[in-house]
Amino acid sequence: MSHSQAFVVIAEFQVKPEKMDAFLEAAYNDARHSVADEPACRQFDVIRPEASSDTVLFYEVYDSRAAFDAHLETLHLARFREAFPPLIVEERPVRFSSRQYP
Repeated sequence: MSHSQAFVVIAEFQVKPEKMDAFLEAAYNDARHSVADEPACRQFDVIRPEASSDTVLFYEVYDSRAAFDAHLETLHLARFREAFPPLIVEERPVRFSSRQYP
């Protein structure tokens, strides 16, 4: 039986409460383009944990680390990187993982 692996990226941001709508607009734009424009991006979820109203998580799934590295060079990510700094309190360390598929 063969198993495949995916490369998982979890990014976390503490957003200024008054800037949440603008941050989410930029985040959703990046997420939509990642899934639509990058064949190796399997999933890109923008998550707001219930217990932390100022936190936004990105849960991103790519075919490989190389696919994520290609994501880092995209125009939609460049737009997000330009938009988000004034909207946040803190960008927390990005976590990398892998996910197994049967």
